[in-house]
Amino acid sequence: DRDTDKKRIEELLEENMVLEIAQKQSMNESAHLGWELEQLSKSTDLADTRKSFVFELNECASSRILKLEKDNQSLQNTIQELRDASLTSRESSLKFVELEKENQQLSKKIEKLQNQIEKEKQSNQDLETLSEELIKDKEQLQVVMETLKADKDRQVQTLQ
Repeated sequence: DRDTDKKRIEELLEENMVLEIAQKQSMNESAHLGWELEQLSKSTDLADTRKSFVFELNECASSRILKLEKDNQSLQNTIQELRDASLTSRESSLKFVELEKENQQLSKKIEKLQNQIEKEKQSNQDLETLSEELIKDKEQLQVVMETLKADKDRQVQTLQ
């Protein structure tokens, strides 16, 4: 009976050590998952800041485009007035050429800004997609962390 009891005590001690090691590993994994979750949270905050910045850039670019379009319309009205007045003097001809050049420059600026807005919109969509993926990953990590915590709690209760 004593030999059997000694063997049983040794088996229980071994099993206890294995459970302690498993508990430590589980706690380390939980801590690591917590850290990863914190990093994901920081990344999400960064993505929100980026979205805000992109939104501001889009607003600024849109404002500049509207201003340039207004200037362009004003120049076209001036050109039309000059045409209507049929001024044939050299001075009006030079002014007309100058206004045409300025109009072309403004048209190019508008086109560049529209391209930039399109790129920013695409970037914003990419960031939104990334943000959604990060949120899904975060939720999955939370589920895993809760499962690990429940397993750890069960193991602790079993050890006690």
